[in-house]
Amino acid sequence: MKIILACEFSYRVTDAFRIRGHDARSCDLLPTEGEPQWHIQDDVLKHLEDGWDMMIAFPPCTYLCNSGVRWLHERDGRWADFEKACEFFNALLNAPIPKIAIENPIQHRYARERIRRPDQIIQPYHFGDMESKATCLWLVGLPPLLARFTGGEGIKQSVFRQNPSPQRGQIRSRTFPSVAEAMAEQWG
Repeated sequence: MKIILACEFSYRVTDAFRIRGHDARSCDLLPTEGEPQWHIQDDVLKHLEDGWDMMIAFPPCTYLCNSGVRWLHERDGRWADFEKACEFFNALLNAPIPKIAIENPIQHRYARERIRRPDQIIQPYHFGDMESKATCLWLVGLPPLLARFTGGEGIKQSVFRQNPSPQRGQIRSRTFPSVAEAMAEQWG
């Protein structure tokens, strides 16, 4: 299958699909942390009509996520950035690709007015990483991911508790390895 991993610099999901024999390529404005020959460093919107069978997208959540809603009211220019983020998200969701999954955190009410509700909410601990990070999935032509675990003792919230730093956004945006494996195993 020919797969594009939109807005993925970490290479985690790309690698999980490539290991299974798929022609998977990441596409991000940032350079990849993985194999550069399988990375398109560009605006993904320029590549949506390149004949992909599937797209898994990880669009930036800065202006869409519930955890950042207060900044819409406290920082100049945030509403315009929010509108652009909604347009980008919906462009990915409506791409001419038969199978689409878009990942994002729980969105605030203003985003929910412009973007349809997610099809599924997963946690990393559902797949084996003992972490809590509610993650929404919007699905087109793909089934919901089947959880392997329901949780238990020892679940951490290291992503939520990440200290402020210039790399905080990148660290928080990386897909957990067990979730990447579940995507490749169940959707590949």
